[in-house]
Amino acid sequence: MGSKQVLVPTVSCLLLLFCLGCKCLALELEATQTATLKVDASSQLARKIPDTLFGMFFEEINHAGAGGIWAELVSNRGFEAGGLHTPSNIDPWSIIGNDSSIFVATDRTSCFSRNIIALRMEVLCDECPAGVGIYNPGFWGMNIEDGKTYNLVMYVKSAEAADLTVSLASSDGLQKLASVTVPVAGTSNWTKVEQKLIAKGTNRTSRLEITSNKKGVVWFDQVSLMPSDTFKGHGFRTELISMLLDLKPRFLRFPGGCFVEGEWLRNAFRWRESIGPWEERPGHFGDVWHYWTDDGLGYYEFLQLSEDLGAAPIWVFNNGISHNDEVSTAAIAPFVKDVLDSLEFARGSANSTWGSVRAAMGHPEPFPVKYVAIGNEDCGKKYYLGNYLKFYNAIRESYPDIQMISNCDGSSKPLDHPADLYDFHVYTDSKTLFNMKGTFDKTSRTGPKAFVSEYAVWRTDAGRGSLLGSLAEAAFLTGLEKNSDIVQMASYAPLFVNDNDQTWNPDAIVFNSWQQYGTPSYWMQKFFRESSGAMIHPITISSSYSGSLAASAITWQDSGNSFLKVKIVNFGSDTVSLTISVSGLQASINALGSNATVLTSSNVKDENSFSNPNKVVPVTSQLRNAAEQMQVTLAAHSFSSFDLALAQSELVAEM
Repeated sequence: MGSKQVLVPTVSCLLLLFCLGCKCLALELEATQTATLKVDASSQLARKIPDTLFGMFFEEINHAGAGGIWAELVSNRGFEAGGLHTPSNIDPWSIIGNDSSIFVATDRTSCFSRNIIALRMEVLCDECPAGVGIYNPGFWGMNIEDGKTYNLVMYVKSAEAADLTVSLASSDGLQKLASVTVPVAGTSNWTKVEQKLIAKGTNRTSRLEITSNKKGVVWFDQVSLMPSDTFKGHGFRTELISMLLDLKPRFLRFPGGCFVEGEWLRNAFRWRESIGPWEERPGHFGDVWHYWTDDGLGYYEFLQLSEDLGAAPIWVFNNGISHNDEVSTAAIAPFVKDVLDSLEFARGSANSTWGSVRAAMGHPEPFPVKYVAIGNEDCGKKYYLGNYLKFYNAIRESYPDIQMISNCDGSSKPLDHPADLYDFHVYTDSKTLFNMKGTFDKTSRTGPKAFVSEYAVWRTDAGRGSLLGSLAEAAFLTGLEKNSDIVQMASYAPLFVNDNDQTWNPDAIVFNSWQQYGTPSYWMQKFFRESSGAMIHPITISSSYSGSLAASAITWQDSGNSFLKVKIVNFGSDTVSLTISVSGLQASINALGSNATVLTSSNVKDENSFSNPNKVVPVTSQLRNAAEQMQVTLAAHSFSSFDLALAQSELVAEM
């Protein structure tokens, strides 16, 4: 294997060329710092990274699920959002007409025992000229697209025969995109109505209308409108799930977060109320993030999503503790039984009590739940340790292979209770997180592994997702790679934000009813999607500027191709002339298949947006002169990855 020193680029005034579509941005840079990065790629010092290192954490926050990845277009489809104590609240449903032509109110006449609220609509005029009724704008407007099919399901009841008109219309009702007539038989029984509406036009802020022009009373319940083209037919927005697949997540932690706890236990997520036929799910008010969910996206759907993503499910359950109240350890037994039932639902045979419920929902084969988190951020609360041990012992007895995750941080001192993993959460400013890249350097190598289940730059310099924040996060992750003998898993948080509900900023993916983009933190994670299961190699950085640099090196394989990936963050404001020196390779480097990918921008506070979604995205170019000894230039405030293709013939011989 020959080696030669290569200048990239080879002009005297260092030139970085970034191409984005048809636009190219040329930046003249003078390297003001020098550094050497040595990689020991010998097999003797290589170590395998856990297969599960990088994954995802989904929480129902920012309307990430309801009005987000869950494709249901109707908000408050069962008229339950007001709860039993305030049944007159039908928000966001509104009337078409006025008080002289229509009167609506909720009552408790539903045919569903777990969600008893229904809507009573009384049409006061006969032969109403334009038709009167109700409409639902969905979650800040429904995205209706020309030629697409939308599946309507609703339950109706009327003592007298009537014809209803169901339409998809613009937000002002003037543009009709689809319409169908629904005859309702005069009967005291509820009738399930199913129709397909095919859109003849596109409108991004549409609404669903149900109208009548005949005097009389009609009851409605569980009005659903779903696009027909959801991901794998499982109810998820395809374009959002595609962004998740691009990150190749190895696990999915769900459904929270604080969403699991609730401000009060009465509003905590209850798995068994989120399974079974969607019409029968009561829904609940998430009082931490302050909105109603009908729980169409429930426990079963999270398990299904994990399977669709090829990710290991991590079930975070409530351990009898909320933000404001707790169940004592003496009274925790019903909660423990509830969790054991949830595991039987996921893992039990189709003949078991709860496994049969899963099978009836369409999944006779068990879901491979092998990780559970006992609570969320509850360490130190009065009953946490006592409750934790009750759950731990019961699960260990029934499911000895399940890995259990404690809420207590074991990175700096040993835990005082048994655990397989422990949670580590960090939200801080960019400088602090950059400097935390060595957090686990001195952590004991015995005992439970770390699960960095929530990390992000936020608040002071995060904006809505800045380049600066993503660079600090990238540096932190290189530290997790190097410490992956003790760090088992890591996931960014939060994953999604609906642009209309920016409760928490920043987030990885921003969306509305029809658009989506990744923040720099999303794109940063793409640099790490090959890390899980790869081999990590020792590196050393020599430079007076090393305090602004963070790096790692891995070898990975994909579809028969092998690469040495060298990642390096330049957190500082100076450009760097970097010499990369690789030793110990068992295969030569193939320059033709080698690439350089850079994440940077003209301003470190730059963000992406709907108007400019690609302002800060990785740019890849061929690394024509890749070699074991090579010189590259790191732009100021940048994250670079050098993927060096390794010759196949020698690798095959080695294997």
